[in-house]
Amino acid sequence: MTYDDDAPGARGFGGDAGPMQLRRTDLRSQIVAMLRANIVSGELGVGQVYSAAAIAKHMGVSITPVREAILDIEHSGLIEIIRNRGFRVLSISDEDLDEIRDLRKMLEVPAMAMVVRNATDAELLSLRPILERMQVASEHDVTEFLRIDQAFHIRLMELTGNRRLVRLVENLRDQTRLYGIAALLREGALTETMREHHNILDALIKRDADLAVTLMGKHINHTRGIWAGRKEGRHRPSQPQ
Repeated sequence: MTYDDDAPGARGFGGDAGPMQLRRTDLRSQIVAMLRANIVSGELGVGQVYSAAAIAKHMGVSITPVREAILDIEHSGLIEIIRNRGFRVLSISDEDLDEIRDLRKMLEVPAMAMVVRNATDAELLSLRPILERMQVASEHDVTEFLRIDQAFHIRLMELTGNRRLVRLVENLRDQTRLYGIAALLREGALTETMREHHNILDALIKRDADLAVTLMGKHINHTRGIWAGRKEGRHRPSQPQ
């Protein structure tokens, strides 16, 4: 796949801000995480065409890891690559988001009981620093907040000991959109979301599987509203657990 650095109709990335600073190790995964967060949050608009060269310039990196990252993201169904131009962010319907919510509840909610059974105290306590970093990011950095949120939920799935479950949840989370998250962050309105994360972890540490299961179900329902920029999904209700 090739890209035209000056392709007509391809948008830049990051507005007029100067080049971003990324660590020179593992650039590809960092770029994947950053682009995914910007797509999921709605910072990169649906249907717009974005230039790989412009993204590389904004990030202060060569175009090669950006191209590689774009190919990785294409596999998750978030974008469509347009030959010689860049990529376009794909839309997703409310019905799609409802299905993703329902599937996540089928997988992540009962998984909390598995975490209680399988995780060690040390493994659960190691999640505290992740939430502390998420708390800081929730006050000013939507990209970092989404990256850490992803890491927290995937780590919970890893603690079940089921690798296929981890891959399934990763795939589902990669298909979501959180159109309302950027506005909530700007308004300082992610307090409830952070409280839910802390409460889930507290229940796990106390080995209260029933409470952890209930809290995760409520958290996913709440997050569904954020996906669409409103408090609750307006379409069909969640399927019973």
